Amino acid sequence: MRPGEKSGTAIARSVETAQHVEKLGFKRYWLAEHHSIQGLACSATAVLIGHVANATKTIRVGSGGIMLPNHAPLVVAEQFGTLAAIFPGRIDLGLGRAPGSDRATMVALRRDLRSSGDDFPQLLAELQGYLGAPTPGQQVYAVPGQNSHVPITLLGSSDFSAQLAGQLGLPFAFAAHFAPEYLWPALQLYRQTFEPSALHRTPYAMAALPIIVAPTDAEAERLFTTPQQRFLALTRNLPVDLKPPVDSMDGLWTVMEKQAVNGRLRQAIVGSQDTVARKLAEFVERTGVQEIFAVTDTYEQADRLRSYELLAEVLTSGRIANAA
Repeated sequence: MRPGEKSGTAIARSVETAQHVEKLGFKRYWLAEHHSIQGLACSATAVLIGHVANATKTIRVGSGGIMLPNHAPLVVAEQFGTLAAIFPGRIDLGLGRAPGSDRATMVALRRDLRSSGDDFPQLLAELQGYLGAPTPGQQVYAVPGQNSHVPITLLGSSDFSAQLAGQLGLPFAFAAHFAPEYLWPALQLYRQTFEPSALHRTPYAMAALPIIVAPTDAEAERLFTTPQQRFLALTRNLPVDLKPPVDSMDGLWTVMEKQAVNGRLRQAIVGSQDTVARKLAEFVERTGVQEIFAVTDTYEQADRLRSYELLAEVLTSGRIANAA
């Protein structure tokens, strides 16, 4: 959201983006879960997924992700089972274990702190039971949900979900758009601990990256000052509304703040098509990920839509092997 903007306007922009990238041939459109954060209108993730899926036709729509300890597994199974019934073959369920907000909001969401995230494996197992085939003696059913087998991906920004995804033979998506320092250790741990499952015989690793493509490197770098300002606001515990790009960040941050923001955004891929093609190819070669989520955070919607257009051209040019 922009400062002073109504939530509905920001949501409409997200719908427009999803429709745009669907036409360009992108595979998925995922929505996050955050609570009580000024500037982010993504607290009711399942509702947003249904809204976006209804406005599109072919692109997969999912959660990046549902913070499972915030919710009863049965409720999540019912919500996503319902979405899968309405939009067959198009719904993804990405799951995380963080609160998606601060401690006070976490208490308001969960009413108590018995679900701290440490019980994430147990909550996940319960959820998988509601989405899978019924078992003998089962007393509670997700309707819709049971037998829907909604595809599950574990999300993470550290090693916990990486190891759990490996042990369960699930896909793993790493949040390199805000925790880049743990990317490689998490991917290594995921692959080392991977056990083949009925659905996945080999590891399937994904990574979310800040990506902005523009006609020139200079223009892309200028647009990149919008996410830089967002992360600067985050470090100052201020609202994270979208800010217009600036010609230079000099004078807006201290030396230490610059280091902190650049650390958070160190995996960002920003530049012209040639620059982005080279950096993406290097990233895929270095990490071996099967799929990349492009997090394109610009102030003007036209710049965002153009960035995805230019990125699609890069991906279809054959310059990046196995691009998804």
